[in-house]
Order: sequence, then structure tokens, then C-alpha cells
Amino acid sequence: MAISFVRTAGLLGVSTGLLVGCSPGMPDEPATSTATGAITLGGHLAGITDADFAEARDNFNLGESIDDGVGPVFNETACGNCHTNGAQGGAGEQIERRFGRVNNGVFSTLANEGGSLRQLKTLGTFTNGTRTCTVPLERDPADSTVHAGRLTTPLFGLGLVDAMPDSFFTGLVAAEPAQVRGTVKTAAVLIPNPVDRSQRIGTVRVARFGWKADISNLATFAADAYKNEMGITTQHCFQGTSITSFATESAPQGVPMPLGCDDLAPPQPAGNGVPAGTDDAVGSCAGGLTELQEDIQNFINFMTFLAPPEKDNSDPVAANAGATVFNQVGCNGCHVTTTFRTPNPAPNGVPGGLAFNPFSDFAVHDMGTLGDGINDGDTVAVTRRMRTAPLWGIRFRNHLLHDGRTSDIATAIKAHDGQGATAAAAFTARNATDQHNLIQFVRSL
Repeated sequence: MAISFVRTAGLLGVSTGLLVGCSPGMPDEPATSTATGAITLGGHLAGITDADFAEARDNFNLGESIDDGVGPVFNETACGNCHTNGAQGGAGEQIERRFGRVNNGVFSTLANEGGSLRQLKTLGTFTNGTRTCTVPLERDPADSTVHAGRLTTPLFGLGLVDAMPDSFFTGLVAAEPAQVRGTVKTAAVLIPNPVDRSQRIGTVRVARFGWKADISNLATFAADAYKNEMGITTQHCFQGTSITSFATESAPQGVPMPLGCDDLAPPQPAGNGVPAGTDDAVGSCAGGLTELQEDIQNFINFMTFLAPPEKDNSDPVAANAGATVFNQVGCNGCHVTTTFRTPNPAPNGVPGGLAFNPFSDFAVHDMGTLGDGINDGDTVAVTRRMRTAPLWGIRFRNHLLHDGRTSDIATAIKAHDGQGATAAAAFTARNATDQHNLIQFVRSL
């Protein structure tokens, strides 16, 4: 498949007048790009060489082992093993597991019992020198009352989303109809992208990644996944400060494994300021060093420059008719049809002034019974909030909704509840032709 864009100079301002597509029934159609070149699905944007992108992609797909630091509990041994739909970097087949408990109306992750993420794999029994280690397989604790699944999200085009300023997202949400208006979440940057000069350790930024919009930039996203999904812990340097936010191993069922029984990664040299159990580290940050651990840097490069999917024009009559229905039933209240445009120059190195349409406001919305019920320290009402899933490239996904419960677009729409319930009901009330056309529009994105 191929993707085409129009690149124009200048930064798109945010105002109510530019966001008319956010209101149901208002006829703002998605911008149609003019072909200036083609990028195969899984290919890269301008701003990185073929060789550098290939190196980053190969690192993303590389299988790791216990000797590299995988473990003690984990979900997979390579990033690429989970991001497979359509091309490397797509959505996945695996459904990760989450659990917790509601106490007095407030959700608890049961961190002392290994929550909220329950990794699905373990190193089991292995030998480290003369020592025999056994890592238990995690299970949902008996006192957990909330159980949820989360599907691996696609990464196509996320570098463009990462480049967008906070004001753009707050403008999107401010223009949404009151009854479906989302909540813009913010989160601290734990690992800054050294290329983006606006980012520092602790910079508070609009969170735009993850099912709950908990993560503010791709660097943090990469390190978080490396630790929690693969069990590989890392340390980094930024302007002389050592970052150890992702240097602590997961504790199976909440019980930390003794050093040497977490994996077989070589121990860190004494005196370099890196926690002893860290699997892969930069080392001393003396002299104002800025350097990210190599794998994380490659993951950032891959995700930043991975191109979004092209629009499918194989059924233009139905798709064009479906675009109108999409707006009429109110899907565009959250899956906004507003055209995004990267700043020029873009802070993370992606093409500046590039127009794109992810069909999401990247805010969270109360989804009622469709919410996963997970969010540490929040009320039950807040745990129902989910980030609006981008619709671009949905035809390359084998599973839909946060827990992958269906592969059928119509079923996914009808499952919407809470702030999505009115649109779901309006879709259900339309005739078969309208429903077909709306589905063809969504599939074309």
C-alpha cells in the first residue's frame, strides 16, 4: 500500500472556526491530500535515511533473551512480535491482561500483588551459576474485582502526533459539543526526546499515547514498553542527569526477585551511579552527557518516522456517502475530522507543515460500560474514561475496541456507551445502506 501527502509551509492555528468538523451534523469533510509521492505501509516519512530507519526497524523486531535482560516476567521477547497487523508497527493479536480492585469507590492497582499489569510469561526455573531461580507465573489475585484486556495499539503515524503542540489538542476538545466533550490529560515527560528542545525531565505535556492517554511522548512510551512488556530495564542520561525511572524490574505478584534471579543480564559496574539490577544502561552522566540507551533510541526513531497508512479509494462512492453519515450520527464528535498539520519546523524531525487525519481527538471520554475500569487512584467514573482510538488504518486491524472483542466495525460502533451511546444509537437507527456506507468510509481511512 502507499500513502500520499501534501506538504505546505506554516503552522495551522487552532480556533473554533477551524474545528467545525467536531460538531455532529456539520459538513466538514476530511481533507483529501494530493499525491506528491508514495510510501509503502510500514515505510518511513522524510527526515530519516533508509539505512537509519532500517536499523531502527530491525532493532524493533529483534528478539531478546534472558541474557539480554528479558524477565523476570514479560509479555513478549520483541516489540515487533506484538505489532504485526498490516506491517511491522501495526496493531497486534495479543491481549495483555489488567486487574485491580475497587475499594470504597476508588480503584486500586493492587500493586502489592503485582498489578495492574499481569504479564503473561515468566522465565520459570533457570540456573545462574550455582543458584537455581524460579519465577512464578502471575495470576489475577483472589481479591481482585476488576479484570480487563488491552489490545496492542498500532504505531503508524505517531511521530506526527508527537510533534503536535499541546494547544492543538486543547483547541480540539474545546470545540467539541458539550455532551461528548473529552478530557485532555497531561503527564510528565520521564524521558525527553533529545531532538525536541521543548522537552525536559518532568516537562508536563498533553498525554496522547496509550489506551488511557497516560503517556506524553514517544521516548517515555518506548522505555515503558521495554520494561513492562519485555522486562528489560534501562537507564539514560539527559543533560548530565541520570534517568532511572525504568531501571527497576517488575515484581512478580508484587514480590521482587533477588538480584541474579531476575534475568541473566551482566551486572552493572560498581560506582557508575546505575542501579545494580538495570539490564542495559548508558552509565555515568558526568560532563553533562545526553545519551539514551541504544535500543530505546532506535525504538524512538522507528516510531517517530513510521508513516501513517494511506487512504483507501477503492470504493469512493460508498465512502463519500458514508462520510456524511459519519458526521450526521455524531461519530465526528470524538473521532474528529479536523485536519492536523505538523509545526514547521517540526520539533522531532518529522516533515514540517504536513497535513494528516488520524480521526481522533486523543482525549479521554467516559465510555460507560465500554470503559475498562482501570485507572490507579481514581473513582469508578474516571476509570471508565478511554482515549479516542485513531481510525486511520483500521482496515489493517484484526481486532477492534480496547480488548479486541470484535473484528466487525458495526459491532464495535454499537458497543459504544457513555458519551458514545448517542452516536451508537443513531448508527443503529440508520438503514442498511447508510450503515454500509459509513463502514466503507471508516474502512477507507
